[in-house]
Formats: sequence, C-alpha cells, structure tokens
Amino acid sequence: MATIDLPDNIIAQLSTVLSQLQQVLPEPKQPTDFEAIAFRWHEKQLKAIYNPKAVLLEDLKGIERQTAKIIQNTEQFLNGLPANDILLTGSRGTGKSSIVRSLLTKYADQGLRLIEIERDDLSELPEIQKIIKDRPEKFIVYCDDLAFNAEDENYRSLKSVLDGSLQSGSSNFVIYATSNRRHLLPEFMHENTPVTKVDVPQYKELHPQEAIEEKISLSDRFGLWLSFYPMDQQLYLEIVEHYLAKENISFTDEVRAEALRWCQARGQRSGRAAYQFSKHWIGSERLKAFIIVTP
Repeated sequence: MATIDLPDNIIAQLSTVLSQLQQVLPEPKQPTDFEAIAFRWHEKQLKAIYNPKAVLLEDLKGIERQTAKIIQNTEQFLNGLPANDILLTGSRGTGKSSIVRSLLTKYADQGLRLIEIERDDLSELPEIQKIIKDRPEKFIVYCDDLAFNAEDENYRSLKSVLDGSLQSGSSNFVIYATSNRRHLLPEFMHENTPVTKVDVPQYKELHPQEAIEEKISLSDRFGLWLSFYPMDQQLYLEIVEHYLAKENISFTDEVRAEALRWCQARGQRSGRAAYQFSKHWIGSERLKAFIIVTP
C-alpha cells in the first residue's frame, strides 16, 4: 500500500488538534479497583484512594454522644440490619467530617468502604449503586458540606434518592452527609411570619407555607440527625493536651497561653483549631530539636 507523505506543517497542525482534543475529551473509563478502601466519585467513575488519611475515634473529644450513635448505626449497617442515612449538622470544626472518616479506620477490616461525592454529583447516586450492587463490601457514600442555595433545584434529586430506590433496593449502601445547616436550604425571616392577603404579591406564591414545608422535608429524609455544638475553653485545651501527650510533649503554662492566643486569632474554639495548633506546636518543638542536633 502506498504511503502518503504529509508536509511537516500539516503534521504539526494535526498534532496540535489531537493534543487539544485530549484535553477536552473525558478520560477513558477504567475498571474500579475494589482493593482500595476509599473512593472518590469523579467524572462518572469510582476512583480509588489508596492511602486515605487515618482518623482515630479516640482522638475525637467532647462528641461521645454523637460518636456512640453513629457507631451503633454503622454496626447495624455492617451486620445487615436496618440502618439509617445520617445528617451531621452544626458548627464548623466540631468533628462532623472527622467522625465519618474515623469509621473507615475502625471498620475497614470488616468490609466498610467510603465513597466521597460532591453535592453537584448527587443526582448520579443511582449510577454508583449500579457499580457496587454486587459487591460484598458495605459502602458509606459521604457528602461533605452539603447545602443548597435558594435557587438550586438539585436538592430535588437528593430527595428522590433518599426516599426512593436506594433504601428499598440496596443493603450495602447508606448516605452520611455533613452540613452547617440543619435544613440544608436557606430560610428567611418572612417565612416565619403569618401570611395575609396583603403578603401574597410579595411571596409570588399562593401557598408559601407549602414551599417552606418542601424545604424542610429534605433533611427529614435522613433517618438520623446528629447535632454538633461549639466547645468551651476547657474542652478545647483538653484536646490540645491530648494531641501533645501522644507526642510526649508536656502541656505547660506556656503551651496553654499560646493555645488560647491561637484560638482567639482564629475566632473559634473547636477541635479543628485545637488540632491545627497541636500540629504547629509539635512541629516547632521538633524543629528546635532538629536544629540543635544538626551540626
């Protein structure tokens, strides 16, 4: 067969076009590696996370009641018993995300797996279910910082999923979500005032109370609510002391004063702030020791 010799400029142009196409075309689908214990849903694929950050339940202080409830629900789920989807709500930095991730550390050897999903991909939950439906493992689908704005219609997809086929047709799949909002959608002052005939043009809806009920009904789809609250100063300092003790560093008056200055600068007392200060202090102490021993 005869070959066609293309001019160099044509070859260069074709190469450029192919390179641009590779950037815009989706990645070829790869089979899911179920040897991993955690996954991320991205571009309609379950992508393995081979070394997820280990979070220990014993490091989570001040949320023992919430921990006990989520452990019980998770153990029911792992043992094939009825279990609820869970919504974890409350102040930032109080352990909502950490408590979910700690379940993987505790129960991975019992077949628990974690799938992280973004809010905008929740409508694709049925696709995830198809991929894992014949797997022997138990999957928690985890959505962090779940919330919707007033114009967002994606929450309707989540409502139908929570009350629809997932619960009725799958025994290896539950949803755990965290949010700073208890009802997941914004609520307004005028929604709590009585409706009069004068108010109707303002609302642009003849039955505004029904719209309000629809907003609240989304969080009602979660069978279990766990609330997390801001911590006091004593608990914040106890968490700092706990992390330092794990590294054999004493909790001195100097550490206490610096820890308090740290949380004041951050504008919050929380487990997250305590953990971040602990990393800062442990790192600085280790650096001092390193400088001393290094010639």
